[in-house]
Amino acid sequence: MMPKISILVAMRNEAGYIEECLSSIFAQDYPTDRLEVWVLDSQSSDDSWKIVERILKGRPNCHLLSNSKITQSAGWNLGIKHATGDIIAIVSAHAELASDYISTAVETMQRTCADMVGGPMRADGKGRVGKAVALATSTPFGVGGGRFHYTDREEEVDTVYMGLWWRDLNRRIGGFDEEMVRNQDDEFSYRLLKQGGRIVCNPSIRSRYENRSTLRSLWRQYFQYGLWKIRVMQKHPRQMRLSHFIPLAFVTALLCSTGFIFFSDLGQLLLALVSCSYVLANLSFSVWISYKHGWKHLPLLPIVFAILHLSYGLGFLAGIVKFAGKWGTKSTNPVSH
Repeated sequence: MMPKISILVAMRNEAGYIEECLSSIFAQDYPTDRLEVWVLDSQSSDDSWKIVERILKGRPNCHLLSNSKITQSAGWNLGIKHATGDIIAIVSAHAELASDYISTAVETMQRTCADMVGGPMRADGKGRVGKAVALATSTPFGVGGGRFHYTDREEEVDTVYMGLWWRDLNRRIGGFDEEMVRNQDDEFSYRLLKQGGRIVCNPSIRSRYENRSTLRSLWRQYFQYGLWKIRVMQKHPRQMRLSHFIPLAFVTALLCSTGFIFFSDLGQLLLALVSCSYVLANLSFSVWISYKHGWKHLPLLPIVFAILHLSYGLGFLAGIVKFAGKWGTKSTNPVSH
């Protein structure tokens, strides 16, 4: 018998996205009697609850629960607690799944014997800003070593977008760390890797993710990623890679060289060297991407790249200060059944 899949969708104020997300879930070519859906609502203040309630009405094995703890980690843990499937699958409310998403993921799990699988994050945005963000976050220059953003071949990775795993994994390593407001999937993946687990990203597991479409929301998102990466590093220092520190090094170099201006003429030279090197790299990648995808993106791409790098680096610095007293603390595994 084909394994039963429990799909968990954590949402908060997703009225503009949740209907398309659920429609793609219900359009799967996987047997419907082997699927169950849990939508975990984090106290939405828009019409998300009403929309989901209407869509799920009369559908078997579909459930809507209230997540009183609000955070996405708590929502996923609530879903894990209630799930009855052999495989747990988390799905972003901003995502739309290909019709063979689940069946391809199950085939990949069975063929590779991986502990977790997932597909690449194929970003797509609305408007000129959203399109530029999608292009920038699908390149190594934009997001560093996060290969699940842009890989085009099946390979083992450190973490994966919208993972699927055998339910037994939660008995082994627990659930999501509810302290983590961001990077909770990274932390979960790193805990798996520490125990010798394997994560496979297969481009045939296809989905579409609607990314941020304003510069302000993009800045806020990546600042939070940088901030909470510190907690991931504190709990799993051996899982960190050099690419995680490059935005921090860039921002630190900018700040230090700017500060030296007031004490030495050398400061001006250092600032010019750092700034010009970055501008040259930024413009080079922006021109290359625009050449491949359309010159209309060129005016926005340098700005988007700068936001990605500066916000993440500044968030990293803020995290060092915010979590200064938490070095040596361990992850909490609130769900382990």
